[in-house]
Amino acid sequence: MFLAGGAALAASALRSNPASAALSFGEPVRFSWEALQSWAEAVASLPYRPAQPSRPELIRRIDFDAHRQIRYRPEAAIVPGPGSYPVELFHVGRYFMEPVRVFIVRNGESREVRYNDALFNYGEASFARALPANTGFAGFRVMRAKGEADWISFLGASYFRSPGETKQYGLSARGLAIDTGMPEPEEFPRFSNFWIESLEGEDGIMIYALLDSRSVAGAYRIRAVRKTGVITHVDMVVHARKDVHRLGVAPLTSMFWYGKTGRGKAKDWRPEIHDSDGLAIWTGAGEHIWRPLNNPPAVKLSSFLDKSPKGFGLLQRERSFEAYQDDNVFYNRRPSVWIEPTGDWGEGAVQLLEIPADDETKDNIVAFWNPKTPYRAGDRIAMSYSIYWRNDVPFAQNYGRVIATRRGVGGIPGGRERHSATKYVIDFEGGELGNLHNEDGVVLRVAASRGRCDSVAAYRVVDQKRWRGIFDYLPEDGTAELRAYLERDGHALTETWLYQHVEAPRPG
Repeated sequence: MFLAGGAALAASALRSNPASAALSFGEPVRFSWEALQSWAEAVASLPYRPAQPSRPELIRRIDFDAHRQIRYRPEAAIVPGPGSYPVELFHVGRYFMEPVRVFIVRNGESREVRYNDALFNYGEASFARALPANTGFAGFRVMRAKGEADWISFLGASYFRSPGETKQYGLSARGLAIDTGMPEPEEFPRFSNFWIESLEGEDGIMIYALLDSRSVAGAYRIRAVRKTGVITHVDMVVHARKDVHRLGVAPLTSMFWYGKTGRGKAKDWRPEIHDSDGLAIWTGAGEHIWRPLNNPPAVKLSSFLDKSPKGFGLLQRERSFEAYQDDNVFYNRRPSVWIEPTGDWGEGAVQLLEIPADDETKDNIVAFWNPKTPYRAGDRIAMSYSIYWRNDVPFAQNYGRVIATRRGVGGIPGGRERHSATKYVIDFEGGELGNLHNEDGVVLRVAASRGRCDSVAAYRVVDQKRWRGIFDYLPEDGTAELRAYLERDGHALTETWLYQHVEAPRPG
């Protein structure tokens, strides 16, 4: 329900230089955030119509290798406004079949960017030039400057990501998750339309999007700002076409193959391989939680009930190159991503889905907020939050943090092992810990939902500011939730360590 506007945008003003003559734009149409919300509501009242790609048999030929060959021409980069960051577009391909429409907004009017094969260099994938003029695009990325790396990109379904403080991409965010971890297949809503606008007064760019799927339709406004990494401020207004069994707000998707606790089952020579190593939660009651990630033998969904959460995120705490020994994709440089709610999100749960994976190419970790209130057909949900793409969380940490989790056989090495037990070793650092010593009464508080813990101890590591908590866990069949933290005189010194111990059933 955008109405035709008045004065047309000058297409030449959108072109970055004369070499971008391949760029062409549609007719101007009035645009506003309010109009987008109205359009999303209208779309939600209609039956869902999946996007129909042009020449799907040809697009399927654009596999991973062919898609890497097709590059947007830097000289055709689109500059939404004076002093704005240049935008490059992604070509469609086998893994990005459904086309999206991209619009540039100026002075309250938008114009669609028209597909043209002359916008791309095709390399050895020149067969893709045969696609028709209505092909559309797969997404876009925002460049730091012409010829330099990008700092935010949108590609596939409702996925978007940023490298944060480095130039190394890692985990992704999504617009919305629907029925994640349910018995039936997950639904992946997609951003079908994008509107890109320069951002006055801030170092960034404004992005609007229309979300669409079988179950929902919604409007998104994403203000992306470069400030100590990247912050994406998200406003979402989503309408339900049908009942949603599990709604995932502010979803994050990452990869965890193995870390310090799973090295024994790794087939790779590198010591650790993961984009994130833990889920961090700051609860509404003020407790800080650290849950190391697992690569479980079967799909596991964990729920952390909360009210008015202060935030959660998937973090990469291990920053040492020696921990990975990877000089190709640099897992030590992967960003951490923190979700900070705007306003009161009420009751619900941070949910963590862990899926078995046997290599590093599969995203097998998902974390999101699941509101307690059911989301039914005809409902409207409006929420806002900020996503921080940084090396660490965006707030001061005056408490001890878990910096490593290790596990092995219980007992004492050198002939006194307890093969019926698993030994857990947790290293903490920060807060008051560096000023405390073994005689100061620091203890490890540990509990298990089933089975039992013994041989519990806490001590300061020699010549280090870190403390080590250590215990033996004697399991029962099945899964147990373990919980531990350091305490002194009844006062918690550290965040709470949570871990899911999975014990294989014993025969007979």
